[in-house]
Amino acid sequence: MLDVAAGNYVPNAVIVITDGLITASGSALAVPAGAQVIDLGDETLLPGLIDAHTHLMARMGDGADSYVQTLATESLARRALDGAADAKATLLAGFTAVRDVESEGSGYADLDLRDAIEAGLVEGPRMQGASRGIAMIGQYFPFGVAWDQPEFPVGAQLVSGVDEARRAAREQIGHGADLLKVYADWREPTLSVEELRAVVDEAHRFHCKVAAHATTTQGIANALAAGVDSIEHGDHLTPVLLAEMKAKGVTWVTTKGVVWEEMRKAHSPAVQAKIDAFVAMVSANLATATRLGVRVASGFDPGSAADHGRNAVEIEALASFGLGNLGALRAATINAAALMGWADKVGALTPGHYGDLIAVRGDPLADIATVQHVSFVMKGGLVVRDDRR
Repeated sequence: MLDVAAGNYVPNAVIVITDGLITASGSALAVPAGAQVIDLGDETLLPGLIDAHTHLMARMGDGADSYVQTLATESLARRALDGAADAKATLLAGFTAVRDVESEGSGYADLDLRDAIEAGLVEGPRMQGASRGIAMIGQYFPFGVAWDQPEFPVGAQLVSGVDEARRAAREQIGHGADLLKVYADWREPTLSVEELRAVVDEAHRFHCKVAAHATTTQGIANALAAGVDSIEHGDHLTPVLLAEMKAKGVTWVTTKGVVWEEMRKAHSPAVQAKIDAFVAMVSANLATATRLGVRVASGFDPGSAADHGRNAVEIEALASFGLGNLGALRAATINAAALMGWADKVGALTPGHYGDLIAVRGDPLADIATVQHVSFVMKGGLVVRDDRR
């Protein structure tokens, strides 16, 4: 069993789970009388993995107009069914908890999915949902819709001005959002610091955190000035901004798995040079984040049917970009759990935590790719995947 916090293995591990919670864990513990025994032989036990940036309601295609087509042709009922399928795929891949950061035009259906999973109606990971997301008018999907179609569905709740931003925050919290998602930029900075701060103030008043989509340097700076709790993507972070994140306790949720996969494909020299430069920038920022002690959490950002269930790609990417195997595993367990405020519930195999665990064949500290080949998944003491059967 890997003790992720300590960074070492516990040999001959025994975990005792009672009523869905871990009551004992350690080496060569006595098995309580009458317990159901599951012997996983020489496989390696890990805490259930956590994806801190997913979109379970999103199954967009590859074309430029796929987002528009989804909003125009799929009912909310269909989107909810898609979300259920994506949730199951994510759970079977070993991710027993997720932070769903915006429903991509399906309203509050992500919160309905969260509640259905909790009620046992569908299989899926434990969820925190951000509901609709909050973006500036004209700066989020769909793009290219005719101007005389003002009622066409939109991918987020679009606002203009402090009052509208505050109202959106209140509406989403009122409908049960666990956290709020703001778009601090798109191609350029969008929502003002004042608009962002209005959302943050409302969220924090109700003990909700705020995740900020922020890729540009100025967008990141605006989000930090407004007091957000996490920077999502953070493509153009700088050492100065990372130092501010450390001082303010802000988490960086990386979403770099797609870039890592693109890096390994064949491209023209010009495209490859751009990818290489981006990867170098990300690696340098991760090194700075590690040196400063900035919390890094793993988030794959899947948005297509093919990507849901491949969330562990992000873990392998983080290891490759400089976090190392243990650092990447921490990003997908204890760090993500701390961001979610669930450090006492998930992300570790210690007493008091949920009985959420996975098993892999091999040594993930030596070969991080093993996390993409999970053979056993348990959530709350219930086996949801067992490849030995």
